[in-house]
Amino acid sequence: MNRGSADAAGAEDTVKHLDLDGLLDSPETRIVVCCGSGGVGKTTTAAAFALRAAERGRDVVVLTIDPARRLAQSLGLTELDNTPREVAGIDRSKGGRLHAMMLDMKRTFDEIVLDHADPQRAEQILANPFYQSLSASFAGTQEYMAMEKLGQLRSRGEWDLIVVDTPPSRSALDFLDAPERLGSFLDGRLIRILSAPAKVGGMGAFKLLTGGVGLVTGALGKILGSNLLGEVQSFVAALDTMFGGFRERAERTYRLLQTEGTAFVVVAAPEPDALREASYFTRRLATDEMPLAGLVLNRVHRPQADITAERALAAAEELTNGKAAKRAARKNGNGAGNGRAAGNGAEPPLSAQEEAQAAQLAAALLRLHAERVVQSRRERRLTGRFLASHPGIAMLELPAQAEDIHDLDGLREIIARSA
Repeated sequence: MNRGSADAAGAEDTVKHLDLDGLLDSPETRIVVCCGSGGVGKTTTAAAFALRAAERGRDVVVLTIDPARRLAQSLGLTELDNTPREVAGIDRSKGGRLHAMMLDMKRTFDEIVLDHADPQRAEQILANPFYQSLSASFAGTQEYMAMEKLGQLRSRGEWDLIVVDTPPSRSALDFLDAPERLGSFLDGRLIRILSAPAKVGGMGAFKLLTGGVGLVTGALGKILGSNLLGEVQSFVAALDTMFGGFRERAERTYRLLQTEGTAFVVVAAPEPDALREASYFTRRLATDEMPLAGLVLNRVHRPQADITAERALAAAEELTNGKAAKRAARKNGNGAGNGRAAGNGAEPPLSAQEEAQAAQLAAALLRLHAERVVQSRRERRLTGRFLASHPGIAMLELPAQAEDIHDLDGLREIIARSA
């Protein structure tokens, strides 16, 4: 074993355990953010955490920003939308509740307008074609709306724990950039120019507008129509008094994510790409001074018997080449009296054919076990490298499931098998 492999193995052997129940039970924990690359079971993990916390007595709401609707299926709901829906069928003996919802970007934007503008101005904004395009597809809007919705849920005070399931890949942390992006957008020259005519009411600003940003508006006009300038000016004028509130709430939510009441959990699978993304998340959270609770290593394979791969393959080869079957056949030939004993309640002996079939099945199981051992070694080596690069990080392993999770019992089993 080389030095790097030895260091990785040592790191894996001395890993700090992530106390999930301690994290979820603590009244100090108010927000848990699950982030990770796509395809590692992050959505299912978030749902399992939320269910676990609710059945241990917390009032929980789980928010998914992932556009796929797997969370609803896992929680036994037909659909999720922008309104928290209570999940039926959980164990409420300890007084907990569970609600689930999925971010609807446009509806959240509409709610902001309705909540923070007078009826006449809100009607103007909602009917504006530029706003309709912005609220549905403008780059960065989803991330900002995620911050807005998280802030709304926290300020309502109805739940004492919010579990957030983020989008896959590196976009999972894009919502951390929402306040800065929003500030850059609102302070940008284009927005200042667009709002100038409404503020000063002069033709000078309008000439500056049409001369200075003609290329930009021309490009946007192809998407939004020939009346873009008027629509944008009307939109900016109507939203002018709301800009400060947008930025203030986003920055407040960002600061909330930095407090001790928030816990980020990086979810990964023991595969090179997933662990590479997990390293990125870990470094980014440290850079932004976000509280990292630890790593959840999902879909881990561990052997169920203490037999080496080499020994298992040797035994499978012995069974396959017929030695075991021949011994069984000789045993049957020498034990004819056993048939009479079966009449006295004993099990009748297997025939030579049945013994051969049993040997083939056992050989197949031994080979499968050998594959699992080799896979486990590989996973441990990869995990050890990650831990060596991030010393001190706590980790929780969740075993691989035989089939996809689609109900509450499956979610419970995930955590139960990790204990």
